[in-house]
Amino acid sequence: MDYKNAGVDIEAGYQSVELIKKHIKGTMRPEVLGGIGGFSGAFSMEKFKDMEKPTLVSGTDGVGTKIKLAFLMDKHDTVGIDCVAMCVNDIACAGGEPLFFLDYIACGKNEPEKIATIVAGVAEGCKQCGAALIGGETAEHPGLMPEDEYDLAGFAVGVVDEKDLITGADLKAGDVLLGIASSGVHSNGFSLVRKVFDMTKESLDTYYDELGKTLGEALIEPTIIYVKALKSIKECGVRIKACSHITGGGFYENVPRMLHDGVQAVIRKDSYEVPAIFKLLQKKGNIDEHVMYNTYNMGVGMIVAVDSGDVDRTIKAVKAAGETCYVIGEIKDGDKGVTIC
Repeated sequence: MDYKNAGVDIEAGYQSVELIKKHIKGTMRPEVLGGIGGFSGAFSMEKFKDMEKPTLVSGTDGVGTKIKLAFLMDKHDTVGIDCVAMCVNDIACAGGEPLFFLDYIACGKNEPEKIATIVAGVAEGCKQCGAALIGGETAEHPGLMPEDEYDLAGFAVGVVDEKDLITGADLKAGDVLLGIASSGVHSNGFSLVRKVFDMTKESLDTYYDELGKTLGEALIEPTIIYVKALKSIKECGVRIKACSHITGGGFYENVPRMLHDGVQAVIRKDSYEVPAIFKLLQKKGNIDEHVMYNTYNMGVGMIVAVDSGDVDRTIKAVKAAGETCYVIGEIKDGDKGVTIC
């Protein structure tokens, strides 16, 4: 008896490491110290000594049950982008610049090519946000997980000068809410998605005219990484007063997190076109509108609040970063919360 007979293939693990090295290499930053394969990742803080009060910000998350879609479609090159996005978008919400990322893959059986494809997606997400992929772990769990399944999670660290933290502390009535478009469902609410649609290859391969693609293609579209868009806003001289990443819990849970007591957010549903995937989901599942806005991003993945005089510059900066932006509402005096009308 040996470890391989027990279900853990050490040689496959070595092969996985070799296959992912080229993907990791493409994410490197000058601050990364040492090579790939050490027990920990080292990152120099030398560059940040000029900050008045350098402050570390962090985020950790996974892909959730969207991972089941990857299994059914046998498509594993985009869930890594989702994983990075869910972590670094939270860091960007605080005004931070993502510095480095670590991933964790748990699998029933280590298939080196599949692992390399997953990590290639993680590396692509890191490139999109400028973070270095400085470490990770692939754990083989025979008997705990089916051989053809895996789970993916990650952890990111960023930095911001304390004076540049986005806290929402000085939000006031009259400030404007801008929504930055999502690419679709992103990585939240898939437990409900999987109840509404048959999760079969035939169902996922079905083409919908209103989507302009198959159902599977629409659902697996990776989460947008908003780091460059928020950086573009800052670089154009606009101060973001408050920011909300619209993830699990939709508008009703996430928007209040950017508010302080005494102000409320008013969002107009007709201020932008809700993407077809949400309309189809709501219709097929006979889902109440409040539930939709309490579960999904409804086409808006990030909301920022700015002074009314900064709206045009903000929209232009977001567009320059390659994203789409809408004026979706405003801040008013009142009980803390969000009204969608």
